[in-house]
Amino acid sequence: MSHPTSPSVNKVRSGALVGIGLMLLGTFMFSVNDVMGKWLVATYSVGQVLLLRSIAALMILLPLMRQQKMPLRIPPQPGLHAVRIVFSTLEVACFYWAVTYLPLADVMTYYLAAPIYVAAFAAFWLGEKIDMPRIIAIAVGFVGVLIALRPSSATLSLPAIIAIAGSLFYSLLMITTRKLRDTDDGTLVLGQILGSLIFGIAAAPFAWVTPGWLDLAGLFLLGIVSMAAHACVNRSLKIAPASVVAPYQYTLIIWAIVLGYLAFGDVVEFWTLVGAAVICTAGLVLLLLEHEAARRGRKAKDIEEPILPEA
Repeated sequence: MSHPTSPSVNKVRSGALVGIGLMLLGTFMFSVNDVMGKWLVATYSVGQVLLLRSIAALMILLPLMRQQKMPLRIPPQPGLHAVRIVFSTLEVACFYWAVTYLPLADVMTYYLAAPIYVAAFAAFWLGEKIDMPRIIAIAVGFVGVLIALRPSSATLSLPAIIAIAGSLFYSLLMITTRKLRDTDDGTLVLGQILGSLIFGIAAAPFAWVTPGWLDLAGLFLLGIVSMAAHACVNRSLKIAPASVVAPYQYTLIIWAIVLGYLAFGDVVEFWTLVGAAVICTAGLVLLLLEHEAARRGRKAKDIEEPILPEA
């Protein structure tokens, strides 16, 4: 005999499905954004791309903040906010610099290791205890990075080092974001955009290329797509549990492989795929461990936050 499903259960299921859909849409838009960025940095410097992208993003964000009556003021803990902005700016600059020379899937593989670094750094920076299952998952994740990187005199190139550095900066960004979790989303995003804008203003004049109307539209569209992707991901995490929707962000590597091949003819090497699979597996294991800890009553950590790069 079947029992009728309660309205609350249906509401939870509906929210989970909508959340999953928004996460998949946001992830896809981030992938499109990355492809556009890789295409544009072939002609324009990283500083110029960040400058024009940031201007477009501010044109969208500031009216939204005004509409929602979010005050523009210096937030509490300004020093920590400044550190977070530095990490954010370095991360996105490294990302665009790396994709100038490397296949998109390679760079994304290194960035998907960010939750592994977060779990490791949390023990030192935040003083958190890490049990043996997490230590094993972290170790496996590092092995995945080594498999994908294949460090040797032939493969350890400067772009690969830049991509690794970018993923480390991103993990530090995630940790500082956690320490500022009480700050509203608009203030956090505004700080990141302003950091990129300042970097662009300082760097763009040294390699300025006057864009045509089509490229200018592409540079502005880059900022708009990025903002829309962030909105989808953030909304996804508000209407559905992070443990439900976060695993779907790993579809980013699939899109990076497919779009990288279609747009640039990038062919991903076998060992990069193996490394990506190991990294994603370790990340999912950490996510499940955190979900189980949260279920038992302990607050889940940043491993359940979105790991999508600010690109």
